[in-house]
Amino acid sequence: MTARSHDLEVAEVVRETTAARTLVFDIPDDLADRFRYRPGQFLTLRIPSERTGSVARCYSLCSSPHCDDRLAVTVKRTAGGYASNLLCDITIPGDLITVTEPLGTFGPRGLDGDLLLAAGGSGITPIMSIIKSVLVAGRGSIVLLYANRDRRSVIFAARLAELERRYKRRLRVLHWLESERGLPNSRRVAEMLRRHRSREWYICGPLGFTTVLRSAAAALRVPSSRVHLEEYRSLTANPFEQPTASAETAVVDPPVDRTGTTTTLEVEIDGATHHFGWPRTTPLLDVLLDNGIDAPYVCRESACGTCVCSVKDGRTRMIRNEALIDDELAQGLTLACQTLPESPDVHIVFDQ
Repeated sequence: MTARSHDLEVAEVVRETTAARTLVFDIPDDLADRFRYRPGQFLTLRIPSERTGSVARCYSLCSSPHCDDRLAVTVKRTAGGYASNLLCDITIPGDLITVTEPLGTFGPRGLDGDLLLAAGGSGITPIMSIIKSVLVAGRGSIVLLYANRDRRSVIFAARLAELERRYKRRLRVLHWLESERGLPNSRRVAEMLRRHRSREWYICGPLGFTTVLRSAAAALRVPSSRVHLEEYRSLTANPFEQPTASAETAVVDPPVDRTGTTTTLEVEIDGATHHFGWPRTTPLLDVLLDNGIDAPYVCRESACGTCVCSVKDGRTRMIRNEALIDDELAQGLTLACQTLPESPDVHIVFDQ
């Protein structure tokens, strides 16, 4: 178990649809600060496996920090999905599940702005957290486009209807059912959302759905800076099975660099400052893990934003970036899993 993960007890299992279950967790008082979260964030769950020891899966929080006493994630079965089927089939109250502390950057910076939210299937999970938070603790209004196969597959159907009645001037839900309208396409979605193009857009769902929404936003000339995506993606690394630093890779003091291929790295994390040699072709996250530093990460593919940190001094570049917007880049933020050094000395701070 990593320093940023804990065993939590399942307090309740809620049947949302035939294919979806919500797992509600009890948080001990001594972990309350560790599990403070923002609307739109996620937990990574460890699911035991006889073949590999464990698999890790990310599930968004559907609960709101502003109106729900306990944390909850919603799991939807996927065809042939080992983890989702196991969680839906055998999880009962009293079970202990190892989970990471809340992570992720998806979600609004504030709760007072007007939002266009779009969800496909179980993509409603982080969207639901945002909806409840804005309605309860903010002043913004929300238009939700929610796409599903048919009426029986609509997760949170009753809860959304209740919220729409209670906040009828601030919440409007637009359902798109494939059984009645076919698959969403960018032209028809753009027509539906034309009146709402001035809002901030937050989109979560399968790749086909997010592609349609991005095309619709482009057709409506919504600036890319106002379109925010949370994409489904399988993890390629298991954060519960961290690599062990070897004698060959562990570095205590920066080596003398006569070739210009190693940067001197100063990194501040968890209240401590460390100094390492940073090879110019090795991502920052790999250097930290190789040196025994428990840096935050999940996907290692630039999508989740978990490993975000600040460049305080020196120059770096990212191989790929799918999580940070232009304003964040201008503030010096970078993704450790994608960052390479470009100057002799670099100072990094994990302060997010």
